Amino acid sequence: MTYIKWFLIITFWTFVAAFFHYTLPQKDIVRITDTYEKRIDFGENSIFWASADTGNAGTAVNRDIFFIQTKLAKSGDVMVYRNEDTGWGWPPYFKFDTTNLQAEASDLKSAAEAPQYAMIKHYGWRNEFLSIFPNAISVKVVDGPNASKGWPILNILILTLFAAVSYFIFVRWRRFRMARIDPTLEEIQDNWEAAGDAVEGGHGRLKGWLNSWRAK
Repeated sequence: MTYIKWFLIITFWTFVAAFFHYTLPQKDIVRITDTYEKRIDFGENSIFWASADTGNAGTAVNRDIFFIQTKLAKSGDVMVYRNEDTGWGWPPYFKFDTTNLQAEASDLKSAAEAPQYAMIKHYGWRNEFLSIFPNAISVKVVDGPNASKGWPILNILILTLFAAVSYFIFVRWRRFRMARIDPTLEEIQDNWEAAGDAVEGGHGRLKGWLNSWRAK
């Protein structure tokens, strides 16, 4: 049972880390090579696409999506971003300026011979196998490929707040467990031992299981 407990704990925190990594904003220094619009038919990866632009119907199985095609300044790898409104939905970026952002990105296109670099703030992942694209939030001109991205103040504040809340919940749960759950488990174990179970192996397994859930 101890292995199951640790498996559940690790799985939970893995999902939490993935959630924050997908949702929190990140910044890339890029050279914009092209911008385009493409009709997308939503399939199994539909959860990784935002809702329709604010004011448009949101029930269509396909719609036109803006894309920003770039090359990362440091590695030179290709990175493609989608450009969709988030509106009032999740994540709460309250982005309503998709068309304006596409126009700004188009104005910053440059060739490798005369590069112009930009910083794109985005959230989400790029996965070629699942056709997932990060969503661009903003774009601005920077001096060069080594321009500073600045401190991720928002990310630090959110993660600090989450850590504080998690610690508070952990402390309250530990106190509740020590005051209510552990005495109950001890009472159950004492009653079991007093009953003198004939199957010693089963008794040992139950005792180990009870001990695994006690506060350490």
